[in-house]
Amino acid sequence: MGASLGTNISSVSNISNVWQPIDHCADLQTRLQQAQAALVLWGGAHCGVCQALKPRLADMAARHFPHLPLLYVDCQATPAACAQYGVFTLPVLRLYVNGHSALDYARAFGVAQVQQEVTALLARLAALDD
Repeated sequence: MGASLGTNISSVSNISNVWQPIDHCADLQTRLQQAQAALVLWGGAHCGVCQALKPRLADMAARHFPHLPLLYVDCQATPAACAQYGVFTLPVLRLYVNGHSALDYARAFGVAQVQQEVTALLARLAALDD
């Protein structure tokens, strides 16, 4: 993982923590290549757990990781993207770093767990910068 990751992550502070919808595989691939780190939530309109987690995760990200883009893939609307990225259950949350999945949560996970593990991973990555 690039040595400039920590510096670039900490310097990006103007990204709004609103879930940015992903409409197709190419859009997701482009966004993951452009962002050094991003949270991606894979869900669906008919997934009650997904809809309950979505605002709670956005709130957690706004408070703890305001620099991270939040991307949302509706697997009912975009099944090809879900299949291409190996998402066959909902919800799935992944932290991507430099285009690669660094943390992966599926079905049963808590917001506090995500916050702790993302904080720890980003701290380790920032330490590589030093």
